[in-house]
Amino acid sequence: MSWIILFVAALFECGWAIGLKYTEGFARFWPTVATLGALAASVGLLGVAANSLPIGTAYAVWTGIGAAGTVILGIVLLGDPATAPRLICVGLILAGVIGLKFTS
Repeated sequence: MSWIILFVAALFECGWAIGLKYTEGFARFWPTVATLGALAASVGLLGVAANSLPIGTAYAVWTGIGAAGTVILGIVLLGDPATAPRLICVGLILAGVIGLKFTS
């Protein structure tokens, strides 16, 4: 169950990271509220998952999924470049996350 909670926390991390773009420097009220809510949910769920997972593993998986997911969402939603080197690097991040899952 902790791994599922950690995965959901990482999805919320993607949400708040992408949400930062939509807040326009925290000048837009509702996007700011949603972004701060996603941030609180993300960190809160990370804390719950870390109760039964090694903190180093939990944090690395959380940031890895969050980073990779944010890059992918940036490509899909915001028109960020989808170059081969960027996609290879995202693949390496995901390989690290998978490696940590299977060794923990």
